[in-house]
Amino acid sequence: MEKYFPALSAEFARTLAALKGRRLAVVGHARPDGDCIGSQVSLARVLRALGHEVICVNTDPVPRRLEYLVGDLSFVRPHEVPATEDWVSLWVDCADAGRAGDKARERFPKPFANIDHHLSNNGYAEHNFIDAGAAAAAEILAGIFADNKLPVDALAAKALFAGIMTDTGQFRFNSTTHRTFLLSAELVALGASPSEAGGEIYERESLGKLQLLQRFLASLTLDCGGLVCTGSLPDGIFQETGTSVEDTEGLVDYARAIDGVEIGVLIEERSGAIKASLRCKNPIYRVDQVAAQFGGGGHACAAGLNLKNIPVAEFRPKLLGALAAQIANVSKTAKSAS
Repeated sequence: MEKYFPALSAEFARTLAALKGRRLAVVGHARPDGDCIGSQVSLARVLRALGHEVICVNTDPVPRRLEYLVGDLSFVRPHEVPATEDWVSLWVDCADAGRAGDKARERFPKPFANIDHHLSNNGYAEHNFIDAGAAAAAEILAGIFADNKLPVDALAAKALFAGIMTDTGQFRFNSTTHRTFLLSAELVALGASPSEAGGEIYERESLGKLQLLQRFLASLTLDCGGLVCTGSLPDGIFQETGTSVEDTEGLVDYARAIDGVEIGVLIEERSGAIKASLRCKNPIYRVDQVAAQFGGGGHACAAGLNLKNIPVAEFRPKLLGALAAQIANVSKTAKSAS
């Protein structure tokens, strides 16, 4: 049978030999999503089945909707990992070391391995397993595990499936490929349940989350000739609605879903800081390049950025200007090619 990730899988097999007898910390990014937690859980369970002592490390807690994946694994904060103990760190779904947060970067200054699918990842670890063509970090891990015939139990399969399902927008995004479905089918055969994943992740909304959505929808405006839809959440909205930052997951997709809109934007204001999420329907718009202009990054169709000490009133026109320029460049390139 043809291998899913032949080069990465061969390198992963060689890397496993170097981990023998070491304590392993699987590090994920701040504000973890389905791909992050799914990748952490699956990698930790496979490594533990191979005889390693493993912990999962995150700056922020596991989101409520993903707790069903944790099982008996240990998830800790960076400061809870004893400085006197030697842990080898394996980073998942982190485009750069900064995505895990300052505390994680301080505790694990030399990442041993980096498994990721972000276009902007420059290979910051000693061993890098990067494929920007993969729909999710979980897809890379699922392929590597299958290629090397590593022990994937039912909970690891569920975690991988959740990671793939969430990062493909329930298999709707253009990152979804033939390989994505083949691996997902293998995961279902190993114990993953699409109905369970859908129920746990998408059908456990709180009233506060719907109130948050209501406020976001009320803020939507059409910009850049109707090609961009921008919405915002003001400072203090989480306290007002009894929600948390994890409840913003998926909101920006409502802006992108409007007919005629190519790019959806969510701007969150938090005590003088700003977080912006960008989503587009077509990869030609390369929103990762727009985010990079503000110190962010991500994928061609999904990117984000964080800024401090700038008011929304000043940031918003700068972002819209960058998006307008990007759209103009795409239009110019298309006309030149025709």
